[in-house]
Amino acid sequence: MSYISLNVFSTDIDKSELLFSNKALIYLFVPLVISLLLEFVLGFADSIMVSTLGESAISGVSLVDSLMQFLIFGFSAIGSGGAVIAGQYLGHKEIDKACDSCNQLVWFAGLFSLAVMVFVYIFRTSIFTLLFGQISAEVWAHANTYLMIVMLTVPFIAVYNCGAAIFRTMGNAKIPMYIMAVCDIVNILGNAYCIYYLGWGVEGVAIPTLIARIISTFIMLRFVLQEKYELHISRSLRPHFDKDLLKKVLNVGLPYGVENGLFQLGRILVMSLISTLGTAAIAANAVGNAITIFGVLPGFAINMGITAVISRCVGAGSFDQAKYYNKKLIAIVYICHFFTNLAILLLLPTILGIYNMSDYTNSLVTQIILWHTVFAILVWPIAYTLPGTFRGAGDARYPMYVSIAVMFLCRLGLAYILVLYFDMNVIGTWFAMFIDWFVRAGLYVYRYFSGKWMEYRAVHD
Repeated sequence: MSYISLNVFSTDIDKSELLFSNKALIYLFVPLVISLLLEFVLGFADSIMVSTLGESAISGVSLVDSLMQFLIFGFSAIGSGGAVIAGQYLGHKEIDKACDSCNQLVWFAGLFSLAVMVFVYIFRTSIFTLLFGQISAEVWAHANTYLMIVMLTVPFIAVYNCGAAIFRTMGNAKIPMYIMAVCDIVNILGNAYCIYYLGWGVEGVAIPTLIARIISTFIMLRFVLQEKYELHISRSLRPHFDKDLLKKVLNVGLPYGVENGLFQLGRILVMSLISTLGTAAIAANAVGNAITIFGVLPGFAINMGITAVISRCVGAGSFDQAKYYNKKLIAIVYICHFFTNLAILLLLPTILGIYNMSDYTNSLVTQIILWHTVFAILVWPIAYTLPGTFRGAGDARYPMYVSIAVMFLCRLGLAYILVLYFDMNVIGTWFAMFIDWFVRAGLYVYRYFSGKWMEYRAVHD
């Protein structure tokens, strides 16, 4: 057995030499939790406001949001993954290369997102037909109106997420939190004004979202251009790509982006199945997603920051610290998930009372929440937090391969089997997802104890 394999179990380290104190971890992760909470509250508030327009509006917006989540998660992953290289250079005390890698990341994401936006505009009808099949004319009308506006936000999403990832890599999550807070307030107030006062339809949700994302991106650029920060980007409107450095950035960023993108694509393909089950199933799935996302909020926050922590440890050549923080952060996720999901169960009757849905739709949502609570506590932390350690070390391809394979075999394949052959309705798609979590968790545990993830350090002495 190799030296690496023998020492994967060891986390005996001198805590006086730790790169991140408990205080530093609090400064990193608490703002991330607050940022995500604000974002999820915004999504929750949006779903409530849209529900006043009827279930066809909820369905149309949810279909577009599933496509937008595909793009948002993809570009967020590219930002987080690409910032791993900056983090490793930062841990290795090569500040100039760290900043240059940030330049490569922001320019690539910005230009690539523009191309994606144009592509979706041109082929939007074909994309919707391919993904969702035949949907009612009323649902399509809402979906098309919403899509035409929110698609303009894609380049802003890409650049903002890169800037946020850069600040997380420095251990500074407060600035993205403040920006998110300001823009979420703008968004919620704008939605309420447009829907309740002006009486608009789904455009009353889309236009404030566009305005808020534009504002957030320009504020983020104002900060990330300042040279007083350890990591920053250069003040130039001309992209300059360093082939070797860009390759390093994309070797981590693109696999993570592809992984997250295809993961969301799998969700969209499942949505195409759900769309054949009727408006109640679509609405129940949309509301279930809006509620259950709060149950895994701490895990998402930890996942956003764990790559920054691990990349700094790996850049400094300390895999013992990487293993120490991996165990510590996963334990925190388990504890937090227990309390957040317990709170959701206690508040569920009140939450369902806010929505304007039928009794049948409410019963479907209740089943979704109950089952999600169990598996979000037991399995989710290993299935989704552990691979963040691999990516921070530069091992981004293995999580990508696992995610793609399990997504097609379990989440997608089993969803069709459980719905079509076992008549489980929309609940079958959720059980397929839970099985997906179990399988990927087992594969990631095997990878961790094999020690292979420690062979991918991108920055060497």
